[in-house]
Amino acid sequence: MRIIVAGGGTGGHIYPAITLINTIKNLVSSCEILYVGTREGLEADLIPKEGLPFSTIEVRGFARSLSLQNLVTIVKTFGSVWESRKIIREFRPNLVIGTGGYVCGPVLLAASLMGIPTMIQEQNVIPGITNKILAKFVDKIAVGYADADKYFKNSEKVVFTGNPIRAEVMTATREQGLRELGLDPCKRTILISGGSRGARSINHAMLHVHQYFAKNQDIQLLHVTGKNEYNGIVGNLMQMGIDIGTTGNISIKPYLYDMPKALAVADLAIFRAGAIGLAEITALGIPAILIPYPHAAENHQEFNARVMERQGAAVVIRDCELDGTKLLESIIELIYDTGKLTMMANASKQLGRPEAAETIAHMAIKLAKRAEFKV
Repeated sequence: MRIIVAGGGTGGHIYPAITLINTIKNLVSSCEILYVGTREGLEADLIPKEGLPFSTIEVRGFARSLSLQNLVTIVKTFGSVWESRKIIREFRPNLVIGTGGYVCGPVLLAASLMGIPTMIQEQNVIPGITNKILAKFVDKIAVGYADADKYFKNSEKVVFTGNPIRAEVMTATREQGLRELGLDPCKRTILISGGSRGARSINHAMLHVHQYFAKNQDIQLLHVTGKNEYNGIVGNLMQMGIDIGTTGNISIKPYLYDMPKALAVADLAIFRAGAIGLAEITALGIPAILIPYPHAAENHQEFNARVMERQGAAVVIRDCELDGTKLLESIIELIYDTGKLTMMANASKQLGRPEAAETIAHMAIKLAKRAEFKV
């Protein structure tokens, strides 16, 4: 079996692809994978590190307004379809999968026109523009949210699967996390993260929260700031008279390489609302305070967050309304109310789809097995 996977630009498109690739390899005795991305995207760094064969095409995304640049992009897109066709002819896949990002457009379009089975995996409630276009051509659409169905006109192709998450998320234990992160097993843990690059608005609101909880005997804070924000946040706390080395309950890190262990210890999560992050916290049933990234395309993070809010699994604070006082009030309302936390945890767990990767992988394998290569 030979499969091409395309996806790129952000970790939200790449990490699900890696998870899906690993799952397919575990289910099929013989499977060759080729990953197609761009030279400029994050995939150019991440995919070779995974030891996967990697090819690139030259393509760029469309601006969200009419511009001369979009005309240039259209011309380049035609060229990238031709590049994709060449890669496909040489690799001879049984299936082509797209996990998001504009690189998927020419690759899956070329494959579809060549008669090769194709499928896309849409992580968000509001589909990206590339996937909306590709929906007309592909054979199957795996969606992370049931609500996404209504945004695709070709609903007969849509299958609600949930979003694929790393296997480590389900295997990491609380005991491991507490030990390796140096946390107190007798205290409730609040995990704060704005994503791999951090989130300035969340970090600055947290200054007030740290000030309130410093040296608290019942609550501990594990705050991942992002590398660019770390020195500034620690420096601000020092100016406020808070030495994180002596509080006994505040741990601040620029980046966490083993987030599954942090998730394993979290009693409450304060997150953005990226689809994969939400898939991980719902798989584990973690109550959340969500602050959607306000500049996400089509405001899709807020739509993701509102799904959890409607189910009683999360409290949503819009970024424009966020400040230290509001965040602290929300935390206090939840963290000391065991009954409410339990109800939110149960609601979160009901939304989780920890089996999503295997579900999508089985769909992919079924499509690939019935394929005959045509040029």
